[in-house]
Amino acid sequence: MSAPEGKAEPVNVRILDREYTVGVTEEERESLVAASRVLDSRMRELRGNNRMVATERVAVLAALNLAHELEILREENRSRDRALASALDALERRLAQLPQE
Repeated sequence: MSAPEGKAEPVNVRILDREYTVGVTEEERESLVAASRVLDSRMRELRGNNRMVATERVAVLAALNLAHELEILREENRSRDRALASALDALERRLAQLPQE
């Protein structure tokens, strides 16, 4: 995926009964395989028993759902970052009020 030239190793993944070969570094291999399983699962869930649904449509809907979940997680992370920064500021103010030795 983000492998520099010459460092990529081919890995085969199967998504919705189709095989794809992707070049990844050894460090990325495990997470790519896990991601392909998540995508395959989501696409199968969206397709359900209706095998007549266009694969492209299923892929776009799965991508949209995953992107939406990612955006929700990013916002939750930003909220936590703000809360931690606020708590840290409060602690620093309290420390500044302590008598100096």
